[in-house]
Amino acid sequence: MRLALFDLDHTLIPFDSGMAWTQFLVSAGVLPPNAESEYLGYCRQYVDGTLDIHAMHRATVAPLARFPRPLLAQWGREFELRVAERVPDSMRTLVQRHLDEGDLCAIVTATTRFVAEPFARLFGVPHLVATEAATDGDAPDGALTGEIAGLPCYREHKRDRVVQWLTERGIGPLGGFDRSWFYSDSASDLPLLQAVTDPVVVRPDAKLLAHAQRAGWRVID
Repeated sequence: MRLALFDLDHTLIPFDSGMAWTQFLVSAGVLPPNAESEYLGYCRQYVDGTLDIHAMHRATVAPLARFPRPLLAQWGREFELRVAERVPDSMRTLVQRHLDEGDLCAIVTATTRFVAEPFARLFGVPHLVATEAATDGDAPDGALTGEIAGLPCYREHKRDRVVQWLTERGIGPLGGFDRSWFYSDSASDLPLLQAVTDPVVVRPDAKLLAHAQRAGWRVID
């Protein structure tokens, strides 16, 4: 059995999904215009390695708590149509090759699930491991609280969340696959990149590129 995992932002797509979602909501009048600059500030913290993902999640998700979940789902479908043309054909082809070969495929992203789901649909990837938004009473369709449920799918926890997902599916350990791939652009994903047989870096940041060159990893640029 083989496993193919894909980071989302700046890997499968050449932009930040959270920023695209924020811009979509600003254009729809759901969020104020300054929401873009606020989100950009969190992006800078991510690049600097100082990001508090809980604070970022709280700032970007809490303002949506007043809206019913069916309306959020409707916005998700509209967002999917908006970003469809921005998905690179080259990455669609890469993902489809893994799907055609029967590999178990999943997008693994720090992005909140309801923002990442439209991209999973666009790529035809059946599984999504993402940061989960906490809800009132932990109800699946409950109001958003602005907090993260469980571990964020970020940094070393990204590997932990993949292990949890595999365990819940009764598949076995991450190291038990004949071959396993993880495609990523960021050094923050090194724990998961180092846990697969075939790490692949895509348009990597400087730190990840240096590591990949030392380790002899495949680089897609």
